[in-house]
Amino acid sequence: MSRFADARTEADAWLAPRLHATLRMTRAEAARPELWNFLALAVAPDYVLWRHLATGEAKDGTAKKVNTPRFAGPQDSQAFARLWWAAEMFRDGPDYRPVEVACGNQDMLNTVLRLDTIDHKPTALAMVRVLEGMVRSGATRLGDRVNALCTAVNSAGSTLLYDVLAPDELPDQEALFAWIDDAEGAPPVPWDRLPDGPEDGTARRASVDRLTLMFQELADGAPLRDRSRKHAADSA
Repeated sequence: MSRFADARTEADAWLAPRLHATLRMTRAEAARPELWNFLALAVAPDYVLWRHLATGEAKDGTAKKVNTPRFAGPQDSQAFARLWWAAEMFRDGPDYRPVEVACGNQDMLNTVLRLDTIDHKPTALAMVRVLEGMVRSGATRLGDRVNALCTAVNSAGSTLLYDVLAPDELPDQEALFAWIDDAEGAPPVPWDRLPDGPEDGTARRASVDRLTLMFQELADGAPLRDRSRKHAADSA
């Protein structure tokens, strides 16, 4: 909270990999909402308030509040669950660098965990690559472009089976369990460099490359939100 006092949203990209590397668990364990509810309500409610309390003055003069799902809600909204799951979906084996990229964009973080296709590792990593390309090129309306990309990828995924087009290896469960078992004796995660995740296998490069090209084409052709209508409605 001190580190990101002037840029609260930037805390997500920093905290997600470190939360994942600290709370070493299986996906089945992470699917239990009571864990995340306990963290948000008993362990660190101050963080939830700090991170998700709206800025500025409330229009009607009432006190500002944090939405209930930030404390006890689905995994794509709950303050800590969404970061852990983002790290799980976007990490490439022990490499958390894609997590930083994905969680550094609020539109990607807020949208992608709702996608049915994101459980496929090459899909997640290919989306990160396209996002990186947008950032490097200085693309305008980045948020709208990310939302358009997510919509296009999810829509195409309903007719195209990405795991068939871009096959991947199953994760090494024994390596994951060994990493989890080492948690008790592991040192605290580093603050000024990325931690290391489990050595449970990385995504196939050829599959990520193939989907990156496909998703770049989808991004190039995806229509952006028409904000002129919203502006006209707001001005009426």
